[in-house]
Amino acid sequence: MTAARARTRANQPTRTPGARALRADAERTVRTILEAAERVLRDNPAATVEQIAEAAGVARTTVHRRFATREALIEAMTAWATQQFADAVRAARIDTTPSLVGLYQVTANVLRVKIDWNFAMNRAPHASPEVARVHADVLATCTHLLRRAQDAGVIRADVDVEWARTVYYALIHEATQRASRAGADASAADAGAADAGTAGAAENEVTDTDALAALVVDTLLRGVGPAGGAAL
Repeated sequence: MTAARARTRANQPTRTPGARALRADAERTVRTILEAAERVLRDNPAATVEQIAEAAGVARTTVHRRFATREALIEAMTAWATQQFADAVRAARIDTTPSLVGLYQVTANVLRVKIDWNFAMNRAPHASPEVARVHADVLATCTHLLRRAQDAGVIRADVDVEWARTVYYALIHEATQRASRAGADASAADAGAADAGTAGAAENEVTDTDALAALVVDTLLRGVGPAGGAAL
C-alpha cells in the first residue's frame, strides 16, 4: 500500500457496528413516521405534526429533527411511496415473464402500493420533478407491457395501446378506491364494536389485492359484456 493510500484510508471514518446500529435505528424511526403520516393524513389531510407524532409513538421533536416542516414530511412520504411504486413495477419482471403473467403481477404489485400509500400516491402528480420523472418512467413501462401483450395476442391487434393504457390506469384507480372504502368501512365497524364493548374485530370483508388484480385485468381484456362479445 502506498503512503498516500494509507493516509487516505486512515482519514476515512471508521464504520463501527455501533454506528451501523444507530443508522439502522434512525432509518426505522423515519419509516415509522412516514407510515404513521400516511395513516393519519389518509383519514384527515389537515392533521398536524403532533397528531402524526402521536400515531408514530414518538415525540413531536423527533419528527421535527428529521423533517423541518410538515410539508417536508409530506414530500418525503410522497418520495418514499413513489420509490415503492417503481420497485413494485420492476419486481414484476415484465420482460422475463409471459405478457399475461406480467400484467397480472404488475397489477397486483401496484395495487398493494397504491392501497397502502393512498394519500401519498394521490399527491404524487403534484410533487417534485423527480417524483414526476419516476411516474413518467412507469407510464412508459406500462405502455411497453401492453405492447408486448398485443404482440402476444393477449390484446387485439386493432386496439390503440395508448387508449388501453388509459383504461388500465382508470381501472387500477377504481380498484384502489374500492379497497380504500372497504378498509374505511372495516375500521369504522371495528371502532363501533370496541365502543359497544364487544370482543374482537368486526367481521367485515376487505377486498383482497390479488382478487382485485384479477378483476382489473379481466375487465381490461374482456370487458363486461357477454362471452364472445356482441356485434357492433
